[in-house]
Amino acid sequence: MAFFKAAAAALLASSAQGVAQQAALKNTMNPIRKVVTLLQDMQHKVIAEGEAEKDLYEKFMCYCTTGTGDLSASITAAETKMPEVTAEITVSEEKLEQSKADLAQAQTDRAAAEEAMKEASGIREKEAVAFAAVKTEAGTNTVAIAKAIAALEKGMAGSFLQTETAQVIRNLANDDKIDMAESDRQDLVAFLSQGTQYAPQSGQITGILKEMGDTMAAQLAEDTKAEEASIASYEALTAAKTKEVQALTATVEAKTTQIGELGVAIVQLKEDLSDTSATYSEDKTFLKELESSCGTKTQEWELRSKTRADELVALADT
Repeated sequence: MAFFKAAAAALLASSAQGVAQQAALKNTMNPIRKVVTLLQDMQHKVIAEGEAEKDLYEKFMCYCTTGTGDLSASITAAETKMPEVTAEITVSEEKLEQSKADLAQAQTDRAAAEEAMKEASGIREKEAVAFAAVKTEAGTNTVAIAKAIAALEKGMAGSFLQTETAQVIRNLANDDKIDMAESDRQDLVAFLSQGTQYAPQSGQITGILKEMGDTMAAQLAEDTKAEEASIASYEALTAAKTKEVQALTATVEAKTTQIGELGVAIVQLKEDLSDTSATYSEDKTFLKELESSCGTKTQEWELRSKTRADELVALADT
C-alpha cells in the first residue's frame, strides 16, 4: 500500500514537471509568434487596402472614360451646332428685313390703291354732274326745238316768236358751240329777229331746226355713250383696286404676323446660341481639368501600386 502511494506521488511529480517545462517553452515562443502574427495581419491589411483602392481607382477611371466621352461628344455636338444656329440667325434676320420691306411696300401700295379709288370717285362724281347738266340742257333744247317745229308747221310763227321757247332757240342760234352751217345760223338768227317777213319762209327754218335737233340728239347719244363708258371704266377700276386693296391687306396682315414670329424665333435662336456657347466653354474647361485629373490619378495609382507591392515584398521577407 505504501508502495503504491509512493509511485503515485512520483508520477504526479513527474507530470507536474512536464507541464512546467511546456509552459516555460510556450512562454519562450510567444514574442516571435506575436511578430509573425502582426506581420501577417499587416499583409492582410495591405492587400485589403490595395483591393479597396483598386476598386475606387477602377470606378474613377470608368468615370474618366465615360465623362471624357460624354464631354467630347457634347463639345463635338456644340461645334457642329453653333455654326448652324449662327447661319440660321443670319437667314432669319435677312428674312426679317425682307419681311419689313415687303410690309412697308404693301402698305405703300395699299395706300396708293385707296388713293386711286378716292381720286377716281372724285373724277366720276364730277363727270356725272357734268353729264347730268349736259343731258338736262340737251333735253331742254330738244323740247324747245320740237315746240318750234310744231308751231311753224301750224303756221303760228308769229305767236311762237313771242314765247320763251323762241328765246331758247335764239340762244342756240347764237351759241358757237352748236355745230351747224354758218349760212343756216344766219338764216335762223334773221328769222328769229324778223319773223315771217324774213325770206326764206318758215318751211326752210323748220328744216334747219330739224337738222339742229338731229345734231343735238346725235351729240347727246355720243355723250351718253361716253358717260356709260366712263361709268364702266370707273366700276372696273374700283373693282380691280378693291381686290388689290384686299390682297395687300392680306399681305400686310401676313407680313406683320411673320415679322412677329421671326422676331421671337431670332431671340430664341440667339438664346440657344448663347447657352450652347456657354456650355461649350464650360465643357472644354471641365474636359481639360478631367483629363489632367485622370492623368494624375493614374500616376498616383501606379506609384501607390508599386509602393504597396514593395511593402508586401518587405513583409514577406521579414
